[in-house]
Amino acid sequence: VFPAAECLEIPIADGGEGTVDSLLRICKGRRISRQVRGPRGRHIMAGYALLDHGETAVIETAAASGLHLLTRRMQDPMRTSSYGTGELIRDALERGAKRIIVGTGGSATVDGGTGMAQALGIRFRDRHGRLLRNRATGGMLERIVTIDLDQRHEGLAAVEWIAAVDVSNRLCGVSGAARVYGPQKGATTAMVRALDQGLRHLGRIIYKQLGIPVLDLVGGGSAGGLAAGLAAFTGARLVNGFELIAGMTGLEARMRGADLVLTGEGRLDAQTFFGKAPAGVARIAAALGIPVIAIAGSL
Repeated sequence: VFPAAECLEIPIADGGEGTVDSLLRICKGRRISRQVRGPRGRHIMAGYALLDHGETAVIETAAASGLHLLTRRMQDPMRTSSYGTGELIRDALERGAKRIIVGTGGSATVDGGTGMAQALGIRFRDRHGRLLRNRATGGMLERIVTIDLDQRHEGLAAVEWIAAVDVSNRLCGVSGAARVYGPQKGATTAMVRALDQGLRHLGRIIYKQLGIPVLDLVGGGSAGGLAAGLAAFTGARLVNGFELIAGMTGLEARMRGADLVLTGEGRLDAQTFFGKAPAGVARIAAALGIPVIAIAGSL
């Protein structure tokens, strides 16, 4: 249609799937692969990126704990765990990363980040003082009474932690992790209710024992509450994933002078405006006075 048009392709992401690939295409770095536990405990190969000569690690929750790793029959957030994501984080720590960015989109889990925390040496006990087994799941949250930090990874305190969130949902409640995203992860109505109660219970335990008010944390519900878990167990600050990646890739500067911006996603719906990449691209384009066309697989 426009044979003389100059097209500039700019990889972009919002902290979900594609974040590592987008950054590796623009920033200098390398991909690290290792064997971890998938969301239902099966061993899988998952990877992450090391940038800045190994100083910065970028980890997608979806790589080890993603919904795409499970068949529809295996999708059950009462039984899935973010443990494998924690294994990737631990690997990055042991390779000497000083800044760890965890993208929190696309997870199969609603465990509040407890599985991830276990892989980093944080333990959870029930009312009898017994340790919860490794790979804590959404169905175990209401059993947690004590958070045991005695054996947490010694490198946690020496790292700058960033949780790149692609939604603004809080941990629980009407717009919380379980009620909004539980059904698409395989949760029935009864499961959604149990998961929401479990996340609320976990939030109260975290506040009581660690003094961190994760129940009110904007974006804390991302990745089934893993974002809230990162804030509680690592001290991570939550940032908008799109804005973080856009800044790292120089998106706004690259868009200046364009006559038209094309963006898109597999599905555009109400959730798109909770922090997804197409909405972010549209905001930047609007500020620059550039028209935008969004292409969606479905609406």
